[in-house]
Amino acid sequence: MKKLINSPENVVLESITGLGAAFSELIKIHTNPNYITRADAPVENKVALVSGGGSGHEPMHGGFVGRGMLDAACPGAVFTSPTPDQMFEATKAVNGGKGVLHIVKNYTGDVLNFEMAADLARAEGIEVEAVVIDDDVAVKDSLWTAGRRGVGTTVLAEKICGAAAEAGHSLKEVAALCQNVNKNGRSMGMALTSCIVPHAGKPTFDLPEDEMEIGIGIHGEPGRTRTKLKSADEITEVLLQPIVEDLPYKSGDEVLLFVNSMGGTPLLELFVVYGKAHEILTRQGIKVTRSLVGPYITSLEMAGASITLLKLDDEMTKLWDAPVLTPALRWGV
Repeated sequence: MKKLINSPENVVLESITGLGAAFSELIKIHTNPNYITRADAPVENKVALVSGGGSGHEPMHGGFVGRGMLDAACPGAVFTSPTPDQMFEATKAVNGGKGVLHIVKNYTGDVLNFEMAADLARAEGIEVEAVVIDDDVAVKDSLWTAGRRGVGTTVLAEKICGAAAEAGHSLKEVAALCQNVNKNGRSMGMALTSCIVPHAGKPTFDLPEDEMEIGIGIHGEPGRTRTKLKSADEITEVLLQPIVEDLPYKSGDEVLLFVNSMGGTPLLELFVVYGKAHEILTRQGIKVTRSLVGPYITSLEMAGASITLLKLDDEMTKLWDAPVLTPALRWGV
């Protein structure tokens, strides 16, 4: 195992400490328990957004804390849910009096721990709503989930709902918007290689050089099928068509097309995938009006990619375009 770490035990704390040092004007790092807040938290009379999950998916979620996106993020151990006390303390720290929305990826540990944290916060008089993101079309009832996994749509929900909160929307309105984003987003990913969790020190799964896994989860969970390696165009078609058919997306729809690196795939290759996906969608009459390409929800150093489609309406498009200023996502400022 070759990794730029000092020890598996300290890698998360050292990583978020470095993140805080790099972006001290935007975020503040809290320890015992670990969580990350906006530097100006709590923002009075604004709905606060809190998310979190296992580390190893950077920049999600800590890289999305800042103006126009999340108010706090809770980093668990690598590929391990944060604890309820992390979520509870983060919720208290960012509550500005207008309530807090928990955006939760659909993994059993995340869901249960966020539920406990919400109960603790409500007991202290904080109004909390929660929305579970479950956009992965690849499989149902995976290793760590009941139902579909939460993946790429999470990033889009955090951006769109963060803009709504920044604009002064109520907690009920922001929660309803988040549910609408989840309802209209679909994702699917694939892997060319495994990743190595620092504590394990060996690949999560074995994948021969001439094979790929279609429908892989962001923790290395098995997907729909393992098959011989194909060209980028063929892989794009295999990923995209089940997404389009699931909602289903149809001719005339306006969509945001998000092509994401699993951590080890460079932009050179991601833009090949994006170009083919754009071509396929255009041929089907689906209009790509917004895009995002890059490593935004990763799986350590796994080589591979995921595709997310979000059906847009005028409100979502306006909120997507709204200013955002975080370590990993920024425009309009």
